[in-house]
Amino acid sequence: MKAGNGKFALIGAGPMGLAAAKVMSEQGVAFQGFEMHSDVGGLWDIDAPRSTMYESAHLISSKTMTEFADFPMDEDVAEYPSHREMARYFRDFADHFDLRRHYRFGAQVNEVTPLGGNGEGWRVAWTDQDGAHEDVFAGVMIANGTLSEPNMPDFPGHFEGELIHASQYRQPEQFAQKRVLVVGAGNSGCDIAVDAVHHGKSCDLSMRRGYYFVPKYVFGKPADTMGGAIKLPMWLKRPIDSLILRWFVGDPQKYGFPKPDYKLYESHPVVNSLVLYHAGHGDLGIRADIKELDGNTVRFTDGSSADYDMILAATGYKLHYPFIRKDLLNWQGDAPHLYLNAMHPTRDDLFVLGMVEATGLGWQGRHEQAEMIVRYITGLEGGSASAKKLQAAKSKGFERATGGMQYLDLARMAYYVDKATYRGAVNGWIKQLGGEGAA
Repeated sequence: MKAGNGKFALIGAGPMGLAAAKVMSEQGVAFQGFEMHSDVGGLWDIDAPRSTMYESAHLISSKTMTEFADFPMDEDVAEYPSHREMARYFRDFADHFDLRRHYRFGAQVNEVTPLGGNGEGWRVAWTDQDGAHEDVFAGVMIANGTLSEPNMPDFPGHFEGELIHASQYRQPEQFAQKRVLVVGAGNSGCDIAVDAVHHGKSCDLSMRRGYYFVPKYVFGKPADTMGGAIKLPMWLKRPIDSLILRWFVGDPQKYGFPKPDYKLYESHPVVNSLVLYHAGHGDLGIRADIKELDGNTVRFTDGSSADYDMILAATGYKLHYPFIRKDLLNWQGDAPHLYLNAMHPTRDDLFVLGMVEATGLGWQGRHEQAEMIVRYITGLEGGSASAKKLQAAKSKGFERATGGMQYLDLARMAYYVDKATYRGAVNGWIKQLGGEGAA
């Protein structure tokens, strides 16, 4: 017999929460959704309270490699959709699968607390416009996203200009008549630096390490669609892809970019066709890591210095689950340590959805994660031997699905996986649990 009201509490109506809601609806798992915004879409809705979106943001993967398999994007949607197209896509997804009726909107979950051991229920406390509430649920599914809590560095010294995190950036007019320093050359940092080139007085990009740059188009097609059906082992894929990048990108070091101190695919590549263009044209200056701030002057670790009016820290985000104690999530280091990034080793009533990153995983890869979890829940309820097998597997010592890849030891890489290894494992379990899985 299920604890509480027999329902799972699903926290979040972003793309991962919607995928879970869809699968639970299909599989007959009762749940109650909670979303602090007034609608679905998560961070892709720039008007959501914790959205970190900016006006020029687009997908860095192509729509065909990102969309849900059973809900393709419209033909008239751009190959690299804007955040507004993506927000519309998720609203249409919710309409198509009739998901809004499962959610309480404008509801912020404040605390989730276990009532006892595995299967004994969870107390969920939330607030909405009508005040404070709480109820008991059979389990909790956390899908509140990974890109909402800014990782703001503590720069030595004092800066007299404007110092903001990328999460506070919305439109390029913020750069008007300013000498801008963007700190961090990940995908958002490079996108924002391009905005600053066009709208600020000047723009420099401060980098702690080098990156591999991938163009958005190769031979006139989105770069992430070029792999085809041929699956190459990493020892062969890496040199071939490195050669292709040299053909289409050249040597970023000649523009002042530092050389990466790691191998291709050991960190997330930067998918941007304009940042190298602007560096090559002298519109974008490349700077070393920051040593200290002094008034409007920034001193860098290579001994150089320059004056700025604004520093924008594109230094990423931290995993943030403020409504639950870290020990309950088996948190180790920079992230919860969960089987296939989602399943608690000993509890079958607590799951984290969407805490997974991989080059090319797309929304379909995350949908598969949700399907595995929901089929596991229904399998346990029905006494499935395959569910018992998965229960035993996740309770043992396990490693992240890296496929042997040595990812950089960074907080943002703590939940990174190898796409082929991860999807292979997830779909293997889906098939055993009675689903069709994916190729």
